[in-house]
Amino acid sequence: MTQTCTAFLGMTRIARGTPDELITALRSRADGVLVFDDADGRAVDLDWHGVSSLPQDEAPRRRGRPKLGVTAREVTLLPRQWDWLARQPGGASQVLRRLIDEARKADGGRMARRTAQERAYRVLSALGGDLPGFEEASRLLFADRLAELAEALASWPTDIRDHVLELVEPRAED
Repeated sequence: MTQTCTAFLGMTRIARGTPDELITALRSRADGVLVFDDADGRAVDLDWHGVSSLPQDEAPRRRGRPKLGVTAREVTLLPRQWDWLARQPGGASQVLRRLIDEARKADGGRMARRTAQERAYRVLSALGGDLPGFEEASRLLFADRLAELAEALASWPTDIRDHVLELVEPRAED
């Protein structure tokens, strides 16, 4: 999945795109620009002196199946857990994927909601922490009272309000 970001200059949303697209489009206006990752709401520190990523043919090779989105990472388990995992049909990776998918379904969307709230809060606090009603908006956000949140943000700058309300909606990848 391609990383998308949103750039703000003061209270105004000025661009959205990949980090490389933002660097190219905004290089002459880099001073004072705040960039946020749309997936998690974290501030992104762009390399304004050049394109941030390596060309595709020079990218380092990684373990796993990158074309399928599979990345290899380390998992730490107790010996009895490794033994149980080894006895399962399909191999450890298949079993772990199945267990994770089952847990995500059983959670009823609670984790996706929490992820969306945290993503929205990061941008809300970075851009609107000094605006009137910030504390009330934060409470409404984490109380999952989104209609009231929209009302509380009504007097805020349009770009900030709209972006926060976009981010608070759960996504398939959450």
